[in-house]
Amino acid sequence: MDLIDTHQHLIYRNEATYSWAKDIPALSQSDFTVTDYQKLTNDFNIIGTLFMECAVDDPDYKNESKFINSLMKNSDNGIRGLILSIRPENDNEFDQWLEESKLLGVAGYRRVLHVMPDELSQNDNFKENVKKIGKEGMPYDLCYHAGQLKIAYELSKYCDEMDLVLNHCGVPSIASGEIDEWKKDITALSTLKHVTCKLSGLMAYCAPGTSSYETIKPYVDHVLDSFGPDRMVWGSDWPVVNIGKGIQEWIKVTHTILGNLSDDEAKKIASSNAERIYKI
Repeated sequence: MDLIDTHQHLIYRNEATYSWAKDIPALSQSDFTVTDYQKLTNDFNIIGTLFMECAVDDPDYKNESKFINSLMKNSDNGIRGLILSIRPENDNEFDQWLEESKLLGVAGYRRVLHVMPDELSQNDNFKENVKKIGKEGMPYDLCYHAGQLKIAYELSKYCDEMDLVLNHCGVPSIASGEIDEWKKDITALSTLKHVTCKLSGLMAYCAPGTSSYETIKPYVDHVLDSFGPDRMVWGSDWPVVNIGKGIQEWIKVTHTILGNLSDDEAKKIASSNAERIYKI
């Protein structure tokens, strides 16, 4: 089955600093390049990728974008667009970057919020700036952890005339086994028809050594029941997926998940929803 990867991270340590990765053994030292990604996925029918900004240290996020754009210009790299970091909390910087980044092959934007104070995205100014992204015809990726999904709901309700994509199924705490509150919040978000759920990240949230289809199945089943195949996209979350058992395992698990659906439903999640939302 052809897949479009809507969540490909690339790490080039000569180009940017990734302080968040320094205490994660699977990610703390090596580069993770386009060549590395292609070697790992060569047998899995990845027909294109969207680079996802890597939460680089603040001084580097614009440089990261420009560097990855240079990689995108080589069609052999398979990068079909960039989901770029942006700062909706900062008016002047936001407006300037929203305009400048139009020249960089942008397919969408994201602000990592699961490590930020909750009030950052509760501010009306933040919400109004996210709306500006929608007015430019671009989607915005929601990056919240499970304990912040009520905040994600409020932002999504406010920004109701644009495509929003919930990263990593809302980052459930699979390792702890907590599911009930997450399920309630996912159900609530799914009532907002402009919100799409990204099937990604789940293997990294399992307890060490336990990542498997069986482990994540209750979470996958709930997002499928809630959002349905019409409002889901797929992403690898490579190389963060290495916290689990790696991208090849995740793609095999993905094939199992999609194999339980009709061909039309599977294609929507694998590629066609991404083509529509990110205008690939």
